[in-house]
Amino acid sequence: MSAPRAPVLVSACLLGAPVRHDGGHRRDDHAVLQRWRAEGRVLVLCPERLGGLPTPRPPAEITEGAGGLAVWLGRARVLTRQGDDVSPAFVAGAAQVLAAVKAHRVRVAVLKAGSPSCGPHDTHDGRFVGQRVAQPGVTAAVLRAWGVAVFDEHQWDEAACADDASGGAIEGGSRPEEPAAPSAAEHASRPSLSP
Repeated sequence: MSAPRAPVLVSACLLGAPVRHDGGHRRDDHAVLQRWRAEGRVLVLCPERLGGLPTPRPPAEITEGAGGLAVWLGRARVLTRQGDDVSPAFVAGAAQVLAAVKAHRVRVAVLKAGSPSCGPHDTHDGRFVGQRVAQPGVTAAVLRAWGVAVFDEHQWDEAACADDASGGAIEGGSRPEEPAAPSAAEHASRPSLSP
């Protein structure tokens, strides 16, 4: 009998859950996702909802195009257009997703492109003018630091290759160490990225 296969993390909005800031979703019916669903291997989460944000909610962006890891480490913030600081909710949601990833030994994630939480490659620059910067969202950055291969909904085939290359089997192993925080006080409220 073969070892059980690890689940693949997928953003809830990509499965049709109406959890986006505008109350909508971005349902995707790609064949790879359908295969993983048939295998019972999809772990569905929305970091922003897990962090306590309502749906709908005001759009939010990471300040100064700093990227999600800077938010996690307390070096940048996530603000709404009105200037409300929603960083604690983004960090809390990322922490809950990280806990699930650790518990289920997830190695591959497919997350929503452009999201300040989930965007694996780019996010908006914090000025609410539609410009993007090559920085991941909070959850995507944290998962990458933990060693998870993170893709967006335009990369299903690449994600499937990464899943196949990892064998998808649940087994032990070490993970990368946590990036150094600027100070113990700034990092004290954030869960560790260390295995």
